[in-house]
Amino acid sequence: MRNLRVLVEVIRQGGFTDAARVLFSTQSTVSKAIKALEDEMGVPLLERGSRHVAPTAAGAIVHRQALRILAAREDLLSEIAELKGLRRGLLRLGLPRVGGDALFAPIFARFRQRYPGIEVQLSEHGSARLRELLHSGELDLAGLLLPVSDEFETQELGREPVDALLPASHRLATRDSLRFSDLADTPLVLFDTGFMLHAMVTDAFRAHRLTPQVAAQSSQIGFMLELVAAGIGVSFLPRLVAHMHRREGVVQIPVGDPALEWRMALAWRREAYLPHAARAWLDVARAGA
Repeated sequence: MRNLRVLVEVIRQGGFTDAARVLFSTQSTVSKAIKALEDEMGVPLLERGSRHVAPTAAGAIVHRQALRILAAREDLLSEIAELKGLRRGLLRLGLPRVGGDALFAPIFARFRQRYPGIEVQLSEHGSARLRELLHSGELDLAGLLLPVSDEFETQELGREPVDALLPASHRLATRDSLRFSDLADTPLVLFDTGFMLHAMVTDAFRAHRLTPQVAAQSSQIGFMLELVAAGIGVSFLPRLVAHMHRREGVVQIPVGDPALEWRMALAWRREAYLPHAARAWLDVARAGA
């Protein structure tokens, strides 16, 4: 089990050094674990390049099965934990980088109070990466923007309109509300393409027969707001998130488009067995919804 977990982490991190850091181990120990697994299988499992480690064909097979075996182990531990009153267990939870603090921190606090013995393993990514990890079975639950594909079941947690963020010096900064046509020729500062908000905003522009003029992309809200304050362009954030990240020199204005709505939900694989720790988290989330 330990060697399989090491292999999964080496492939996930793309190298031995980063895997050792995540596993709180040494690079030598990680290398020995992979060597022992390769000796047991009788084939090389990793292509060791100069910059990036990738699985061989055999390594991909072992990696896929390792994810199933490790998930089955966690399910076993979760069932035993439920038998003991959920005093122990592991929840692998994926959080979005946008809005996760506002929506999930209160749930986390209530969950820890009710189930202090359950370990919550957090992973923060953009929506595209969270969907991949949820699909592969590396996460039990993830916060995703709706709508999602039919392979996932969901529990909606909240919804917010998406507001425009303009430089205070912008000619439209004194307006009470905006239309997309007002921003037709305005440069945009958006999240990168790994975030659903990028697609939401650009799709909204195209729905109004406008071509989005993207000036910059980032994964960091603070940096995006700095660019807006410097007059580089206009950005967009869910209203609640924008309130939490107020910055001098940036003006928040509603956009009169009901279709541009940020809807956050907990998602899990429809066909997957949901561990008891994940079920407990859903129960806590629903109680506070």
